[in-house]
Amino acid sequence: MNKQLGNSNPFNIVVIVAALGYFVDIYDLILFGIVRRPSLLDIGIAEAQLKDAGIYLNNMQMIGMMLGGIVWGMLGDKRGRLSVLFGTILLYSLANIANGFAGYDFLGGHSLTAYAWLRLIAGFGLAGELGIGITLVSEVMAKETRAYGTTLVAGVGVLGAVLAYFVSKWGWREAYWIGGILGLFLLGLRIYVHESGMFSKLKASNTKRGNFLSLFTSGPKFFKYICCILVGVPVWYAIGILIFFATEIGEALGVVGKIDTGKTIMFHYIGAAIGSILIGYMSQKLKSRKKALIIFIAIMGLLSAYYLTSSGLSPNGYYVLIFVLGIAMGYWALFVTVASEQFGTNIRSTVTTTVPNFVRGTIVGMTLWWKSMSGSMGIIHSAMIVGAVVIPLAIIAVLCLKESHGKDLDYLEID
Repeated sequence: MNKQLGNSNPFNIVVIVAALGYFVDIYDLILFGIVRRPSLLDIGIAEAQLKDAGIYLNNMQMIGMMLGGIVWGMLGDKRGRLSVLFGTILLYSLANIANGFAGYDFLGGHSLTAYAWLRLIAGFGLAGELGIGITLVSEVMAKETRAYGTTLVAGVGVLGAVLAYFVSKWGWREAYWIGGILGLFLLGLRIYVHESGMFSKLKASNTKRGNFLSLFTSGPKFFKYICCILVGVPVWYAIGILIFFATEIGEALGVVGKIDTGKTIMFHYIGAAIGSILIGYMSQKLKSRKKALIIFIAIMGLLSAYYLTSSGLSPNGYYVLIFVLGIAMGYWALFVTVASEQFGTNIRSTVTTTVPNFVRGTIVGMTLWWKSMSGSMGIIHSAMIVGAVVIPLAIIAVLCLKESHGKDLDYLEID
């Protein structure tokens, strides 16, 4: 295949649309964490059951994302990046509009069942947004400046959590409806975006595309795939345990004052937006994805330990600590970019879409493990143990991957 040329300007229409898509994606994905308590209380869930109900609904969303990651990823390699990107937007937009009606009689009244299934469907739709977007951006950007494009996607995208916080103040139902409407508006931008040139060339050939099972039939390929997943797990350890349950953790740490769950998520994602830009710049200057990832993951480990041992903070001090932890979490987009760069064009969408969603799916196991230990050890020590496992594994996984900075992506993966 021909040498990748690509667009050296990160402010091109493909990057802008991918960034706005990820913005809406993060808005919808994080919104549940912000409105978890008020929405569950409003549909009749007792205060004592909020933690278990929250874990159940979050796990349903993540299961949907794991399933959606496989389906959308394979379709992205078989049918094209662009059509799948907007298919995911349509599905999660409609699901979130429906989610605003949770608790109504026609959706089962005060039953959790309808809410849970709508989170699963929304998660299924959300699963394709980031992976397909990063795949498309990676393939249209010049290899020398690729990280700037994916950094812009992440930096703009994670700010969707900030909008979600402010919109949630209007009411949890209204927040879901607005998220769905934003997604539908985004569909109108499709007419300005064209398919990846790499995929267009690939589609004209007879090469087998999107073979998900091929990732498991080759030892080296499977090992590389697992390493890509392990690199991202600490991010969802931070989001799914340390941040989503910041209210409960703060109470256990003796924070002096009331903690606003929405604020913890907002400040965390403001930090993540800054971190996304910092690590993208660092990766370009160091000319190394691996060095940048190791630095950020190590910092995340140190900050997580400090976070879980900081007692007696004021709510404002607690928010500052969560903001700083968010900066370290900003390596998420670079991690997805690295996964995209590790595999050939005929399987790239499948990998780039399934990897982040399998990472998100690991929160199911992590929260269940955390919950099972919490009864005897308490939520703080249990969270420490989970972090002490996933963070070192992520650093080892980075070391096992090949450096991909400046790598030409115009090649095929041989089954």
